[in-house]
Amino acid sequence: MAKTANDGTKPVIIKKYANRRLYNTHTSSYITLDDLAKMTREGREFQVLDAKSNEDITHSVLTQIIMDEEGRGQTMLPAGFLRQLISMYGDSMQAMVPGYLEASMDAFRKNHSKFREALEGAIASGPFGEIAKRNLEMFEAAASAFRPKPLRDKKDDEIAALKAQLAELQAKIEKLG
Repeated sequence: MAKTANDGTKPVIIKKYANRRLYNTHTSSYITLDDLAKMTREGREFQVLDAKSNEDITHSVLTQIIMDEEGRGQTMLPAGFLRQLISMYGDSMQAMVPGYLEASMDAFRKNHSKFREALEGAIASGPFGEIAKRNLEMFEAAASAFRPKPLRDKKDDEIAALKAQLAELQAKIEKLG
């Protein structure tokens, strides 16, 4: 039975055909494993069904997504962890591992969010905020040292002198003409 999404709606049904194509029944379009990975990151619930047998193959598709991500060099699962996980297959504790891993991941996600919020709050106010503010002021001071100084006073004097010379030359030309 399919779990409902976080917003109470039913999960999107994805049909997987023998030719390995994935069909999103919600959008009536073919999608890729990358699309499913994106849906997962966005928190969208989906269920993948074998198009012929109607068997739920969500688990194997999610595993394939992880394998693809790991194969791209985006390793998140250390070899030691994978070895420990593999060693748990067939163990008497095997039935407890999925629940434990899911609870651990939920706790990690909640702590990650709290840590991020605390860090952002600490940077905005508190000692880190003051350090960031001072660093910004020092950067602005350093950047202004390399900006050219306005030369308006000198240019204004030069322009006034040139105007005076021009006026003198015009006056001489008028006397001659």
